[in-house]
Amino acid sequence: MTITPAPPPLLELEHVDAGYGPFHAIFDVSFAVEAGRVLTLLGANGAGKTTIARVCSGLVVPTKGSVRFAGEELAGKPAYVYARRGIVHAPEGRSVFASLSVEENLHLALGRGRDKADVARRVSRAYELFPRLGERRRQLAGTLSGGEQRMLSLSRVMVDEPRLLIADELSLGLAPIIVDEVYATLATIRDAGTTLLIIEQHVDHALGIADDALLLAQGEISERGDALQMRAAVQRMLTNQ
Repeated sequence: MTITPAPPPLLELEHVDAGYGPFHAIFDVSFAVEAGRVLTLLGANGAGKTTIARVCSGLVVPTKGSVRFAGEELAGKPAYVYARRGIVHAPEGRSVFASLSVEENLHLALGRGRDKADVARRVSRAYELFPRLGERRRQLAGTLSGGEQRMLSLSRVMVDEPRLLIADELSLGLAPIIVDEVYATLATIRDAGTTLLIIEQHVDHALGIADDALLLAQGEISERGDALQMRAAVQRMLTNQ
Protein backbone atom coordinates (compact mmCIF):
# COMPACT_ATOMS: atom_id res chain seq x y z
CA MET A 1 0.00 0.00 0.00
CA THR A 2 1.32 3.44 -0.96
CA ILE A 3 1.18 6.00 1.81
CA THR A 4 0.74 9.56 0.60
CA PRO A 5 2.88 11.91 2.68
CA ALA A 6 1.08 14.71 4.49
CA PRO A 7 1.42 18.12 2.84
CA PRO A 8 3.77 20.58 4.53
CA PRO A 9 2.33 23.39 6.66
CA LEU A 10 1.19 26.36 4.63
CA LEU A 11 3.54 28.64 6.58
CA GLU A 12 6.54 27.55 8.62
CA LEU A 13 9.19 29.60 10.41
CA GLU A 14 12.19 27.79 11.83
CA HIS A 15 14.78 29.35 14.16
CA VAL A 16 14.23 32.85 12.78
CA ASP A 17 16.13 35.90 14.03
CA ALA A 18 15.29 39.32 12.57
CA GLY A 19 15.49 43.01 13.29
CA TYR A 20 16.28 46.44 11.96
CA GLY A 21 19.93 47.24 11.33
CA PRO A 22 21.89 46.49 14.52
CA PHE A 23 18.68 46.13 16.56
CA HIS A 24 17.45 42.54 16.95
CA ALA A 25 13.69 42.31 17.48
CA ILE A 26 12.96 38.54 17.45
CA PHE A 27 15.08 35.58 18.47
CA ASP A 28 14.89 31.90 17.48
CA VAL A 29 11.21 32.04 16.49
CA SER A 30 9.74 28.76 15.22
CA PHE A 31 6.11 27.93 14.46
CA ALA A 32 3.89 26.48 11.75
CA VAL A 33 0.41 27.28 10.47
CA GLU A 34 -1.58 24.57 8.74
CA ALA A 35 -3.74 25.52 5.77
CA GLY A 36 -7.18 26.73 6.80
CA ARG A 37 -6.26 27.43 10.42
CA VAL A 38 -6.00 30.66 12.39
CA LEU A 39 -2.94 31.51 14.47
CA THR A 40 -2.85 34.62 16.62
CA LEU A 41 0.25 36.29 18.05
CA LEU A 42 -0.21 37.90 21.44
CA GLY A 43 2.07 40.06 23.53
CA ALA A 44 2.78 43.56 24.78
CA ASN A 45 3.96 46.41 22.58
CA GLY A 46 7.55 45.76 21.55
CA ALA A 47 7.28 42.00 22.01
CA GLY A 48 8.07 41.36 18.32
CA LYS A 49 4.62 40.64 16.88
CA THR A 50 4.77 43.11 13.99
CA THR A 51 8.34 42.09 13.13
CA ILE A 52 7.15 38.49 12.78
CA ALA A 53 4.32 39.67 10.54
CA ARG A 54 6.79 41.55 8.34
CA VAL A 55 9.08 38.52 8.14
CA CYS A 56 6.11 36.39 7.04
CA SER A 57 5.25 38.82 4.22
CA GLY A 58 8.84 39.45 3.11
CA LEU A 59 9.02 43.05 4.31
CA VAL A 60 11.79 42.15 6.77
CA VAL A 61 14.52 39.71 5.75
CA PRO A 62 15.54 37.36 8.57
CA THR A 63 19.19 37.40 9.62
CA LYS A 64 18.94 33.72 10.46
CA GLY A 65 16.52 30.87 9.93
CA SER A 66 14.00 29.61 7.42
CA VAL A 67 10.65 30.91 6.11
CA ARG A 68 8.76 28.30 4.08
CA PHE A 69 5.42 28.64 2.34
CA ALA A 70 3.77 25.42 1.12
CA GLY A 71 7.21 23.84 1.38
CA GLU A 72 9.01 26.50 -0.66
CA GLU A 73 11.86 28.43 0.97
CA LEU A 74 11.19 32.17 0.72
CA ALA A 75 13.67 33.66 3.19
CA GLY A 76 15.83 36.25 1.43
CA LYS A 77 13.50 36.63 -1.56
CA PRO A 78 11.89 40.01 -2.31
CA ALA A 79 8.45 40.80 -0.93
CA TYR A 80 6.76 40.59 -4.33
CA VAL A 81 7.60 36.87 -4.46
CA TYR A 82 5.71 36.37 -1.20
CA ALA A 83 2.78 38.31 -2.66
CA ARG A 84 2.77 36.21 -5.83
CA ARG A 85 2.55 33.05 -3.73
CA GLY A 86 -0.66 34.34 -2.16
CA ILE A 87 0.56 36.04 1.03
CA VAL A 88 -1.00 39.42 1.77
CA HIS A 89 -0.34 41.76 4.68
CA ALA A 90 -3.00 44.09 6.07
CA PRO A 91 -0.88 46.43 8.22
CA GLU A 92 -2.07 48.55 11.10
CA GLY A 93 -3.40 51.91 9.98
CA ARG A 94 -5.55 52.97 7.05
CA SER A 95 -3.80 52.05 3.80
CA VAL A 96 -6.17 53.74 1.35
CA PHE A 97 -5.95 56.42 -1.34
CA ALA A 98 -7.92 59.28 0.18
CA SER A 99 -8.57 61.14 -3.09
CA LEU A 100 -10.03 58.08 -4.85
CA SER A 101 -13.47 56.56 -4.39
CA VAL A 102 -14.03 53.27 -2.59
CA GLU A 103 -14.49 51.47 -5.90
CA GLU A 104 -11.43 53.12 -7.45
CA ASN A 105 -9.37 51.94 -4.48
CA LEU A 106 -10.50 48.37 -5.08
CA HIS A 107 -9.84 48.52 -8.83
CA LEU A 108 -6.39 49.98 -8.20
CA ALA A 109 -5.57 47.13 -5.82
CA LEU A 110 -6.32 44.64 -8.61
CA GLY A 111 -4.04 46.34 -11.13
CA ARG A 112 -4.27 46.27 -14.90
CA GLY A 113 -4.65 43.45 -17.38
CA ARG A 114 -7.40 41.51 -15.64
CA ASP A 115 -10.56 40.24 -17.28
CA LYS A 116 -13.44 42.66 -16.63
CA ALA A 117 -15.75 39.90 -15.44
CA ASP A 118 -13.11 38.71 -12.96
CA VAL A 119 -12.62 42.26 -11.65
CA ALA A 120 -16.37 42.69 -11.22
CA ARG A 121 -16.62 39.38 -9.34
CA ARG A 122 -13.80 40.29 -6.96
CA VAL A 123 -15.14 43.78 -6.25
CA SER A 124 -18.60 42.32 -5.68
CA ARG A 125 -17.06 39.88 -3.18
CA ALA A 126 -15.51 42.82 -1.31
CA TYR A 127 -18.93 44.40 -0.99
CA GLU A 128 -20.35 41.11 0.28
CA LEU A 129 -17.69 41.08 3.01
CA PHE A 130 -18.35 44.72 3.91
CA PRO A 131 -21.83 45.80 2.74
CA ARG A 132 -21.22 49.28 4.13
CA LEU A 133 -18.52 49.80 1.49
CA GLY A 134 -20.96 48.82 -1.24
CA GLU A 135 -23.29 51.55 -0.02
CA ARG A 136 -20.41 54.05 -0.24
CA ARG A 137 -18.75 52.80 -3.42
CA ARG A 138 -18.79 56.29 -5.05
CA GLN A 139 -17.64 58.10 -1.91
CA LEU A 140 -14.06 59.38 -1.62
CA ALA A 141 -12.05 57.15 0.73
CA GLY A 142 -10.75 60.18 2.63
CA THR A 143 -14.29 61.08 3.70
CA LEU A 144 -15.06 57.67 5.20
CA SER A 145 -15.03 57.15 8.96
CA GLY A 146 -11.94 55.60 10.54
CA GLY A 147 -13.65 52.23 10.81
CA GLU A 148 -14.81 52.34 7.19
CA GLN A 149 -11.29 53.18 6.04
CA ARG A 150 -10.00 50.15 7.97
CA MET A 151 -12.65 48.01 6.23
CA LEU A 152 -11.55 49.38 2.85
CA SER A 153 -7.90 48.71 3.68
CA LEU A 154 -8.78 45.09 4.47
CA SER A 155 -10.94 44.80 1.34
CA ARG A 156 -8.07 46.07 -0.82
CA VAL A 157 -5.93 43.08 0.14
CA MET A 158 -8.81 40.59 0.07
CA VAL A 159 -9.76 41.28 -3.56
CA ASP A 160 -6.64 39.33 -4.55
CA GLU A 161 -8.11 36.25 -2.81
CA PRO A 162 -4.98 35.37 -0.79
CA ARG A 163 -4.02 31.98 0.55
CA LEU A 164 -2.64 33.59 3.72
CA LEU A 165 -3.89 36.85 5.24
CA ILE A 166 -1.64 38.54 7.81
CA ALA A 167 -3.82 40.95 9.79
CA ASP A 168 -1.81 43.35 11.96
CA GLU A 169 -3.68 45.20 14.75
CA LEU A 170 -6.89 45.68 12.75
CA SER A 171 -8.76 46.80 15.87
CA LEU A 172 -6.33 49.64 16.66
CA GLY A 173 -8.22 52.87 17.31
CA LEU A 174 -11.64 51.49 16.36
CA ALA A 175 -14.90 51.70 18.28
CA PRO A 176 -15.95 48.36 19.85
CA ILE A 177 -18.93 47.94 17.51
CA ILE A 178 -16.62 48.32 14.47
CA VAL A 179 -14.12 45.85 15.96
CA ASP A 180 -16.97 43.35 16.25
CA GLU A 181 -17.83 43.90 12.59
CA VAL A 182 -14.23 43.53 11.43
CA TYR A 183 -13.81 40.28 13.35
CA ALA A 184 -17.09 38.92 12.04
CA THR A 185 -15.71 39.49 8.56
CA LEU A 186 -12.44 37.75 9.48
CA ALA A 187 -14.53 34.76 10.59
CA THR A 188 -16.26 34.75 7.19
CA ILE A 189 -12.87 34.89 5.47
CA ARG A 190 -11.66 31.99 7.63
CA ASP A 191 -14.77 29.94 6.88
CA ALA A 192 -14.15 30.44 3.15
CA GLY A 193 -10.80 28.66 3.55
CA THR A 194 -8.26 31.49 3.90
CA THR A 195 -5.49 30.84 6.42
CA LEU A 196 -5.08 33.69 8.93
CA LEU A 197 -2.17 35.00 10.97
CA ILE A 198 -3.53 37.63 13.36
CA ILE A 199 -1.47 40.09 15.38
CA GLU A 200 -3.66 41.65 18.02
CA GLN A 201 -3.66 43.25 21.47
CA HIS A 202 -7.43 42.80 21.81
CA VAL A 203 -7.08 39.35 23.37
CA ASP A 204 -10.76 38.37 23.54
CA HIS A 205 -11.38 39.02 19.84
CA ALA A 206 -8.13 37.40 18.76
CA LEU A 207 -8.63 34.23 20.77
CA GLY A 208 -12.30 34.12 19.83
CA ILE A 209 -11.39 33.45 16.21
CA ALA A 210 -8.10 31.56 16.66
CA ASP A 211 -7.34 27.86 16.62
CA ASP A 212 -3.88 28.33 18.12
CA ALA A 213 -1.91 31.15 19.70
CA LEU A 214 1.62 32.20 20.60
CA LEU A 215 2.52 34.51 23.46
CA LEU A 216 5.62 36.64 22.84
CA ALA A 217 7.83 38.39 25.36
CA GLN A 218 10.96 40.38 24.50
CA GLY A 219 11.20 38.93 21.01
CA GLU A 220 10.84 35.29 21.97
CA ILE A 221 7.95 32.84 22.14
CA SER A 222 7.23 32.36 25.83
CA GLU A 223 4.17 30.10 25.55
CA ARG A 224 2.15 28.36 22.85
CA GLY A 225 -1.00 26.29 22.69
CA ASP A 226 -4.58 26.19 21.52
CA ALA A 227 -6.83 29.20 22.04
CA LEU A 228 -8.29 27.90 25.31
CA GLN A 229 -4.87 27.15 26.81
CA MET A 230 -3.54 30.54 25.78
CA ARG A 231 -6.49 32.39 27.28
CA ALA A 232 -5.44 30.92 30.63
CA ALA A 233 -1.78 31.80 29.98
CA VAL A 234 -2.65 35.43 29.24
CA GLN A 235 -4.74 35.58 32.41
CA ARG A 236 -1.76 34.30 34.43
CA MET A 237 0.51 36.90 32.79
CA LEU A 238 -1.90 39.73 33.63
CA THR A 239 -2.29 38.49 37.20
CA ASN A 240 1.50 38.47 37.71
CA GLN A 241 2.05 41.99 36.36
